Amino acid sequence: MIAYIDGTLAYKDHAQAILDVSGIGYEVKISLATYSKLPAEGEKAKLYTYQHIKEDGQTLYGFLDPNEKALFLQLISVSGIGPGTGIVMVSSMSVGEIRQAIVQEDVRAIQSIKGVGPKTAQRVVLELKDKLRKDELLAKAGIDTVPLAKAHNTNRSEALAALVTLGFARAAAEKTLDQIQHKHGNDLSVEELIKFALKSH
Repeated sequence: MIAYIDGTLAYKDHAQAILDVSGIGYEVKISLATYSKLPAEGEKAKLYTYQHIKEDGQTLYGFLDPNEKALFLQLISVSGIGPGTGIVMVSSMSVGEIRQAIVQEDVRAIQSIKGVGPKTAQRVVLELKDKLRKDELLAKAGIDTVPLAKAHNTNRSEALAALVTLGFARAAAEKTLDQIQHKHGNDLSVEELIKFALKSH
Protein backbone atom coordinates (compact mmCIF):
# COMPACT_ATOMS: atom_id res chain seq x y z
CA MET A 1 0.00 0.00 0.00
CA ILE A 2 1.10 3.58 -0.60
CA ALA A 3 1.46 5.60 2.63
CA TYR A 4 2.64 8.83 1.01
CA ILE A 5 3.85 10.22 -2.31
CA ASP A 6 6.71 12.72 -2.44
CA GLY A 7 7.34 14.27 -5.84
CA THR A 8 6.77 17.21 -8.15
CA LEU A 9 3.27 18.64 -8.46
CA ALA A 10 2.48 18.22 -12.17
CA TYR A 11 -1.18 19.29 -12.03
CA LYS A 12 -3.81 20.36 -9.53
CA ASP A 13 -7.49 21.27 -9.47
CA HIS A 14 -10.10 21.40 -6.71
CA ALA A 15 -10.69 17.64 -6.77
CA GLN A 16 -7.39 16.05 -7.72
CA ALA A 17 -3.64 16.43 -8.01
CA ILE A 18 -1.06 14.61 -10.11
CA LEU A 19 2.33 14.05 -8.51
CA ASP A 20 5.27 13.15 -10.74
CA VAL A 21 7.66 10.72 -9.07
CA SER A 22 10.59 9.73 -11.33
CA GLY A 23 8.49 10.09 -14.46
CA ILE A 24 5.40 8.30 -13.12
CA GLY A 25 2.32 10.46 -12.56
CA TYR A 26 0.18 9.49 -9.57
CA GLU A 27 -3.39 10.77 -9.77
CA VAL A 28 -4.65 11.54 -6.27
CA LYS A 29 -8.10 12.71 -5.17
CA ILE A 30 -7.76 15.59 -2.70
CA SER A 31 -9.87 17.69 -0.35
CA LEU A 32 -10.41 21.43 -0.73
CA ALA A 33 -8.26 22.01 2.37
CA THR A 34 -5.35 20.18 0.74
CA TYR A 35 -5.92 21.98 -2.59
CA SER A 36 -5.78 25.38 -0.89
CA LYS A 37 -2.38 24.57 0.66
CA LEU A 38 -0.71 22.92 -2.33
CA PRO A 39 2.28 24.72 -3.84
CA ALA A 40 2.37 25.89 -7.46
CA GLU A 41 2.59 23.35 -10.26
CA GLY A 42 6.21 22.36 -10.85
CA GLU A 43 7.12 22.57 -7.17
CA LYS A 44 7.82 19.74 -4.71
CA ALA A 45 4.90 18.33 -2.71
CA LYS A 46 4.26 15.43 -0.35
CA LEU A 47 0.82 13.91 0.11
CA TYR A 48 -0.09 11.37 2.80
CA THR A 49 -2.22 8.85 0.95
CA TYR A 50 -4.91 6.25 1.45
CA GLN A 51 -5.32 3.63 -1.29
CA HIS A 52 -8.87 2.43 -1.85
CA ILE A 53 -9.17 -0.84 -3.75
CA LYS A 54 -12.43 -1.97 -5.32
CA GLU A 55 -13.24 -4.73 -7.79
CA ASP A 56 -13.44 -2.22 -10.65
CA GLY A 57 -10.39 -0.12 -9.83
CA GLN A 58 -8.11 1.65 -7.36
CA THR A 59 -8.21 5.22 -6.11
CA LEU A 60 -5.64 7.20 -4.18
CA TYR A 61 -6.80 9.87 -1.71
CA GLY A 62 -4.18 12.37 -0.59
CA PHE A 63 -3.76 14.89 2.23
CA LEU A 64 -1.05 17.46 2.97
CA ASP A 65 -1.81 17.28 6.70
CA PRO A 66 -1.42 13.92 8.53
CA ASN A 67 -4.18 15.07 10.91
CA GLU A 68 -6.58 15.33 7.98
CA LYS A 69 -5.66 11.83 6.83
CA ALA A 70 -6.13 10.46 10.36
CA LEU A 71 -9.61 12.03 10.61
CA PHE A 72 -10.51 10.79 7.10
CA LEU A 73 -9.57 7.23 8.12
CA GLN A 74 -11.69 7.53 11.27
CA LEU A 75 -14.66 8.81 9.25
CA ILE A 76 -14.52 6.00 6.66
CA SER A 77 -14.34 3.43 9.48
CA VAL A 78 -17.98 4.32 10.18
CA SER A 79 -20.49 2.08 8.39
CA GLY A 80 -22.17 3.93 5.53
CA ILE A 81 -19.27 6.33 4.87
CA GLY A 82 -17.08 5.46 1.92
CA PRO A 83 -13.96 7.36 0.79
CA GLY A 84 -16.04 9.53 -1.58
CA THR A 85 -18.23 10.79 1.26
CA GLY A 86 -15.18 11.02 3.54
CA ILE A 87 -13.39 13.39 1.15
CA VAL A 88 -16.56 15.51 0.83
CA MET A 89 -16.74 15.72 4.64
CA VAL A 90 -13.15 16.92 5.08
CA SER A 91 -13.70 19.34 2.17
CA SER A 92 -16.88 20.78 3.72
CA MET A 93 -15.50 21.46 7.20
CA SER A 94 -12.03 21.80 8.69
CA VAL A 95 -10.50 18.99 10.75
CA GLY A 96 -11.07 21.06 13.90
CA GLU A 97 -14.71 21.79 13.04
CA ILE A 98 -15.53 18.12 12.36
CA ARG A 99 -13.77 16.94 15.51
CA GLN A 100 -15.56 19.61 17.57
CA ALA A 101 -18.96 18.71 16.08
CA ILE A 102 -18.44 15.02 16.90
CA VAL A 103 -17.13 15.63 20.42
CA GLN A 104 -20.01 18.03 21.17
CA GLU A 105 -22.49 15.57 19.60
CA ASP A 106 -23.65 18.21 17.10
CA VAL A 107 -25.47 15.83 14.74
CA ARG A 108 -27.01 18.75 12.83
CA ALA A 109 -23.59 20.12 11.86
CA ILE A 110 -22.47 16.71 10.53
CA GLN A 111 -25.80 16.26 8.75
CA SER A 112 -25.38 19.61 6.98
CA ILE A 113 -22.62 18.03 4.84
CA LYS A 114 -23.77 17.00 1.35
CA GLY A 115 -24.49 13.27 1.14
CA VAL A 116 -24.67 12.70 4.91
CA GLY A 117 -28.16 11.80 6.11
CA PRO A 118 -29.49 11.95 9.69
CA LYS A 119 -28.83 8.26 10.47
CA THR A 120 -25.26 8.41 9.13
CA ALA A 121 -24.59 11.64 11.08
CA GLN A 122 -25.83 9.97 14.28
CA ARG A 123 -23.62 6.95 13.60
CA VAL A 124 -20.56 9.19 13.10
CA VAL A 125 -21.14 10.88 16.47
CA LEU A 126 -21.95 7.62 18.26
CA GLU A 127 -18.95 5.69 16.93
CA LEU A 128 -16.27 8.42 17.05
CA LYS A 129 -17.09 10.73 19.99
CA ASP A 130 -15.31 8.66 22.66
CA LYS A 131 -12.25 8.06 20.47
CA LEU A 132 -11.93 11.77 19.64
CA ARG A 133 -12.46 12.81 23.28
CA LYS A 134 -9.68 10.43 24.31
CA ASP A 135 -7.42 11.89 21.59
CA GLU A 136 -8.15 15.41 22.89
CA LEU A 137 -7.24 14.46 26.46
CA LEU A 138 -4.01 12.83 25.30
CA ALA A 139 -3.17 15.90 23.18
CA LYS A 140 -3.72 18.17 26.19
CA ALA A 141 -1.36 15.93 28.16
CA GLY A 142 1.25 16.48 25.46
CA ILE A 143 0.92 13.03 23.88
CA ASP A 144 0.76 13.18 20.08
CA THR A 145 -2.05 10.90 18.95
CA VAL A 146 -1.74 11.26 15.19
CA PRO A 147 1.34 9.06 14.52
CA LEU A 148 -0.20 6.33 16.67
CA ALA A 149 -3.67 6.73 15.19
CA LYS A 150 -2.20 7.01 11.71
CA ALA A 151 -0.16 3.82 12.01
CA HIS A 152 -2.99 1.90 13.68
CA ASN A 153 -5.68 3.13 11.30
CA THR A 154 -3.49 2.72 8.23
CA ASN A 155 -2.53 -0.84 9.17
CA ARG A 156 -6.15 -1.68 9.87
CA SER A 157 -7.45 -0.08 6.67
CA GLU A 158 -4.72 -1.75 4.59
CA ALA A 159 -5.51 -5.14 6.15
CA LEU A 160 -9.23 -4.52 5.54
CA ALA A 161 -8.61 -3.64 1.88
CA ALA A 162 -6.51 -6.80 1.45
CA LEU A 163 -9.16 -9.01 3.06
CA VAL A 164 -11.89 -7.54 0.84
CA THR A 165 -9.65 -8.19 -2.18
CA LEU A 166 -9.25 -11.79 -0.96
CA GLY A 167 -13.02 -12.19 -1.03
CA PHE A 168 -14.11 -11.35 2.52
CA ALA A 169 -17.36 -9.46 2.95
CA ARG A 170 -16.42 -5.97 4.20
CA ALA A 171 -18.65 -6.11 7.30
CA ALA A 172 -17.34 -9.56 8.27
CA ALA A 173 -13.72 -8.44 7.73
CA GLU A 174 -14.25 -5.32 9.90
CA LYS A 175 -15.77 -7.43 12.69
CA THR A 176 -12.88 -9.92 12.51
CA LEU A 177 -10.27 -7.13 12.66
CA ASP A 178 -12.05 -5.58 15.65
CA GLN A 179 -11.89 -8.91 17.48
CA ILE A 180 -8.22 -9.42 16.61
CA GLN A 181 -7.24 -5.92 17.81
CA HIS A 182 -9.30 -6.33 20.97
CA LYS A 183 -7.50 -9.60 21.72
CA HIS A 184 -3.96 -8.80 20.53
CA GLY A 185 -3.78 -4.98 20.76
CA ASN A 186 -3.41 -2.20 18.18
CA ASP A 187 0.29 -2.63 17.41
CA LEU A 188 -0.03 -5.47 14.92
CA SER A 189 1.44 -5.09 11.44
CA VAL A 190 -0.69 -5.37 8.30
CA GLU A 191 0.71 -8.89 7.69
CA GLU A 192 -0.08 -10.01 11.26
CA LEU A 193 -3.64 -8.67 11.03
CA ILE A 194 -4.21 -10.52 7.74
CA LYS A 195 -2.70 -13.76 9.06
CA PHE A 196 -4.88 -13.70 12.20
CA ALA A 197 -7.95 -12.92 10.08
CA LEU A 198 -7.25 -15.78 7.67
CA LYS A 199 -6.71 -18.19 10.59
CA SER A 200 -10.01 -17.17 12.17
CA HIS A 201 -11.97 -18.22 9.07
